Amino acid sequence: MSTTTTVDRAFRAALYDDADATLDTGASLLAADPAADGELALRGEQFVGAAWRRGWQPADVVRMVRRELDDLHVRLVSALILKEAGQRPSPGPRWTAQLQELDPEPPRVPDRFSHATAVLELYRLLLRLPALEPLDAPGRTAAPQQPESRMLTRIRALLAKAEATDYPEEAEALSAKAQELMARHSIDEALLAARAHTEDAPGACRIGVDPPYETAKAVLLDAVATANRCRAVWHEPFGFSTVIGFEPDLEAVELLYTSLLVQATAAMTKAEAAQRKGGRKRTKTFRQSFLAAYAHRIGDRLRAAAEAQVDGSEGDLLPVLAARDVAVVDHMERMFPDTVTTRLRGVGDAAGWEQGAAAADRARVAERPRTGERPRLP
Repeated sequence: MSTTTTVDRAFRAALYDDADATLDTGASLLAADPAADGELALRGEQFVGAAWRRGWQPADVVRMVRRELDDLHVRLVSALILKEAGQRPSPGPRWTAQLQELDPEPPRVPDRFSHATAVLELYRLLLRLPALEPLDAPGRTAAPQQPESRMLTRIRALLAKAEATDYPEEAEALSAKAQELMARHSIDEALLAARAHTEDAPGACRIGVDPPYETAKAVLLDAVATANRCRAVWHEPFGFSTVIGFEPDLEAVELLYTSLLVQATAAMTKAEAAQRKGGRKRTKTFRQSFLAAYAHRIGDRLRAAAEAQVDGSEGDLLPVLAARDVAVVDHMERMFPDTVTTRLRGVGDAAGWEQGAAAADRARVAERPRTGERPRLP
């Protein structure tokens, strides 16, 4: 029996049916034929390549595998992605950065049957990934990646200190300074592009919004995105938001959202411990309310910091920013012509809301969505 026939028979048995019995049949066929291992791996690389053609990126696939399966499958898909990536140029700097985040250590499995079972479970998932709005085109040669600017290096350092300090006032000052630098950097880039008549256009990236309390986290990301002249569209089933904006602003959103989430989680954990000492047990409701209030109030802080930079800038800035805002909205509407809004639920804990708002006041950083806006859902 040829190796191709073995793999085809295993796939026919296991990939198009969710039943465990069919999965066992396929895994048994593969486990009994070591000569089929090479063909099996090649088919996996083809599944990964098909995911790229459907608009997925490495971080998206790994995130989905982690949500639906387990660590063994994450290691398996990481190995496939890295192998497939070696066969063509990277589509861009973000793609390259995502590859660098993957764990290159090969997975360890106890026996051939277990390995074959895990591989087939992974391939089932890859086969059924739906099409997404493309961000980069695989196969396009990437422009040379520029070294990180001194400004971004300084911003990263400020946010790292804000996350590490145990003093709320210090975290507030560091985060506020980081947002000011982000806004200044964005303004400088916008004016430079306008004066040089550069054909600059908005792009997009995806940022993970992981459980638990995804809705509150999506609201926080939306607030950070809007503060930095971007728009965010939340894809709840896939665990990410697509953020649309100009490149300097996308970088700012990624940095600031990640940092604020760390700060919010730390503050929430401390506040919850104090509540437990007082005999309160509504932990889930408290956390949801805390994060929702944090997201709501942090927007006010973000907008104030960003608008202060605009108010103190040159007179020709407002038309430039207005044109960029229109370009971002147009790009979002082309990518997502149909979106709906979602509401926050489970935020009825008054203590959680009050303490989340207070934590946001301490974290102070930049803008929130207009009144009544919620994360957009495609």
